[in-house]
Amino acid sequence: MKGIILAGGLGKRLRPLTHAGPKQLIPIANKPVIHYAIEDLVASGVIEIGIIVGYSAERINAIKDACGDGSKWNTKITYIEQDAPRGLAHAVWTARDFLGQDSFVMYLGDNIISGGIGKFVKEFFASDADASLLLAKSRTPERFGVAEIKDNNIVSVEEKPVKPKSDTVIVGVYIFRPSIMRQIEVLSPSARNELEITHAIQGLLSSGRKVLHHTISGWWDDAGTGEDVLHANEMILSALKPYNAGTVEEGASIHGAVEIGKGTVVRKGAKIIGPVKIGDNCTIANASIGPYTSIGDLSEIISGTVESSILMSGCLIDIGAKKISGSLLGKNSKIRNGDTMRLMIGEDSDISV
Repeated sequence: MKGIILAGGLGKRLRPLTHAGPKQLIPIANKPVIHYAIEDLVASGVIEIGIIVGYSAERINAIKDACGDGSKWNTKITYIEQDAPRGLAHAVWTARDFLGQDSFVMYLGDNIISGGIGKFVKEFFASDADASLLLAKSRTPERFGVAEIKDNNIVSVEEKPVKPKSDTVIVGVYIFRPSIMRQIEVLSPSARNELEITHAIQGLLSSGRKVLHHTISGWWDDAGTGEDVLHANEMILSALKPYNAGTVEEGASIHGAVEIGKGTVVRKGAKIIGPVKIGDNCTIANASIGPYTSIGDLSEIISGTVESSILMSGCLIDIGAKKISGSLLGKNSKIRNGDTMRLMIGEDSDISV
C-alpha cells in the first residue's frame, strides 16, 4: 500500500503567513502540519509516500527540506511536481506513475486527525470496496466536500456546495483502489476549473461501485484558517507531557504540562502555565506564558503575557504589561513596547489593538 500527501495548496486563507512558505509547514505544537500526516500514514502501514508539491521552486524546496527522504520515519518519500492547482483529482492523476496498480491512501497535507487512521485503513482492506471516505460533522459544510448518506450508505458527494445536502463532510483522508484512475481519466473540469475528486467518487457510485465511509470519533482540523490552526494547536497541546531539557532558574514558576527544549533558559520571575511547548535555545524572562501556547526555537520572550498563541522560530516579544492572545506570529517576528505604534504590515494581515 502506498500513500500520497497533497502539499501544493497556496494557503490563501492563511496569508500573510503563507506568502513566505507552504501552509503545510505551519507548526502545530512546534511540528509542521505535514509531519502529522506522514506519521499517520506510516503508523497505518504505508511504506512508500509520494508528496505532491508545487508551484514554485521555493515552495517545493521548503517541503523537501522539511521532510527529506523519509528515513526519519522509516519510509521512502518521493516528490511529485504538479504544475498548477488543478484540483485533487488532477493531483492523483499526476501521481499515477508513482502509484502504479497499488491501492493507496490520499491525505491532504494540511489536515490533522486525532486517533490516527489505522482502523480506517484496516476496515477498507477487509472489504471489497473501491473507495472509502473519512467523514465528520461540520458547522461549515460548504467549505468541504459533502457526503449525503441514506440507510448508512453514501448516495452522493458534492464539492463545496452552496446549499449542502447534509452537515457531513469529507475529512482530508481517502482510500482508493486503482479503479479510481478510470474515473479520473474521463473527468471534465468543474465550474471552478478543477478536476474534482468528488466527481470521480460520484462516478464510482453511479456505476454501482462500493464506497465505504468511516466517521471519526475524535477531533479534526484542516488547518485552513488561523482559527483552525490555533484550535489544532490547543488540541495537540492538551495531550502534552511535562519534559525539561533546558534550564529553569530558581524563582521561575511552572504549572501544568510544560515542555522545555534543549538550551532554553526560563529565568527568575517567569511564569509558565501549561500546556505550553517551548522549543530549543529560547529565553523566557520576566513574562507570563500560557496556557495553550507554542513557542518556536530561538525565540526570546523578554516581557509581557502570551497565551493561546503560536510563535514560530526566532520571535522576540518585549511588551511590558501588555498581552498577546489568540495570535499567530511568523518567523522572526518582533513585537516591542512603545508609546507609538510602529508597524510593518504585509498584505492580508489581520491586527487587533
